[in-house]
Amino acid sequence: MLENHKERLKTLGPLAASLVTTLHERNKNLFDIGEVKAITGLSDASARSFARSLVDRGVVARLKPGLFILVPFELGKETQYMGHPWLVAKALVGGDVYYLSHGTAMEAHQMITQPQLVVYVSTPNPKRTRSIMGTEFRFVRCAKKRIFGIEEHWATKQDKVSVSDIDRTIIDGLKQPEYCGGITEVAKGLWMQREKISPDRLVEYALRLNIGAVIRRLGYLLDLYEIGTDKTAKALSDQLTNTYVPLDPILPNQGKHLHRWRLRLNVEPEELLSVVRT
Repeated sequence: MLENHKERLKTLGPLAASLVTTLHERNKNLFDIGEVKAITGLSDASARSFARSLVDRGVVARLKPGLFILVPFELGKETQYMGHPWLVAKALVGGDVYYLSHGTAMEAHQMITQPQLVVYVSTPNPKRTRSIMGTEFRFVRCAKKRIFGIEEHWATKQDKVSVSDIDRTIIDGLKQPEYCGGITEVAKGLWMQREKISPDRLVEYALRLNIGAVIRRLGYLLDLYEIGTDKTAKALSDQLTNTYVPLDPILPNQGKHLHRWRLRLNVEPEELLSVVRT
């Protein structure tokens, strides 16, 4: 592998070899046009022309205007290479505060069984949805004051990304089930990782977010799965108003009204309890 690396560098030419070597030394597979200029000393126009030539030669792949990734030597002149999508998501936010959330965080915490084709990123400054080589990157607005419950997660052996912790992941799923495949998928994830979650922290996060629908849905699921204590249930029920909300906002607003949690049960309890028996 090392010999192949050295042979390839010889064929690149001194400027390209210098760029690739420097990026490898800095452990930077993802890089932007500013780094090309800084490493090569080229002007803006020349750096962009140089980067285009590297893309044409399969040395790097272009992810979006001005953002590139080194193509591993073993792939040869492969131009359709993205690397780890979580690292691409981190690069796409361009230094803004962010965390991987919803369905992506559920995948990180092994709360789902299906592969994800959308990467969800929560950030105060959302960008337009972008599709790169078959993967969709969707940005969800989250006010800076509401960014909490975040942890570092290894995407590769060398690189970390910010991901919502397991309890915040559930809370985000209850807030926006549509980004997780629906309330049934969130409930399934909650049950799958019931040994790792903290009911007290779930309640703390729900109250801190202070969204009635989240408080109602959390109280209901903790009741349904017999998780938590009378104290955690009371902390949630004390916050209820008389307004009813649907259990799953994606589905038609129909079904029985549950007074205890002021919910319209548009998903049958049996469907949610079926995950306990699988």
